[in-house]
Amino acid sequence: MSKYLFIQSSVRGADSASGQLAAHLKKQLGAVSGNEILERDLGSNPLPVLDAALLGTLFTPADALNPAQKTQAALVSTLIEELKAADTVVLSAGMYNFAAPVQLKTWFDYVLQAGRTFHYTATGPEGLVKGKRAILLVATGGVYSEGPAAAADFMVPHLKQLLAFVGITDVSVIRAEGMALGNDAAKAGLEKALAEIETL
Repeated sequence: MSKYLFIQSSVRGADSASGQLAAHLKKQLGAVSGNEILERDLGSNPLPVLDAALLGTLFTPADALNPAQKTQAALVSTLIEELKAADTVVLSAGMYNFAAPVQLKTWFDYVLQAGRTFHYTATGPEGLVKGKRAILLVATGGVYSEGPAAAADFMVPHLKQLLAFVGITDVSVIRAEGMALGNDAAKAGLEKALAEIETL
């Protein structure tokens, strides 16, 4: 049995290109007996963004938490356990202003926790979520995988860095590019990405 954790972040849901990529991959995985899929749709059910209250919760000992903090801490623990239980983590996201959506960044703010998903050593930080694979399903208005705009892709390198920080370095990237370059370009970009999913 393989366990997959889907983290979807588009506010457009199934109408988004990244949502279509995620749906296609889920269909592929669902056709294989024994696969288990857990999904968090952060676009329709976003996590509260990191604020002073949540930060206080994260740095308060468990036995000193007030009722509201206990609720926050329980959500953090749930998200971390979902990550740890998965064999493969699938992140689907559209590029917003050259970077990942705030919904996805917020999820990382919850799960990147010292002592739980990484720890500091004498030689630097070490990820504690190892032996897993990640798949990035990315949709962009332009073409950022190559050419002059590649230098402005702050999303894929950032997501890879965040994953590596917790120990996930086996990362596959599927890109639906050119979504804002006209109907023909968008159709070609989406079809290319869907075909690449078939090879995963």
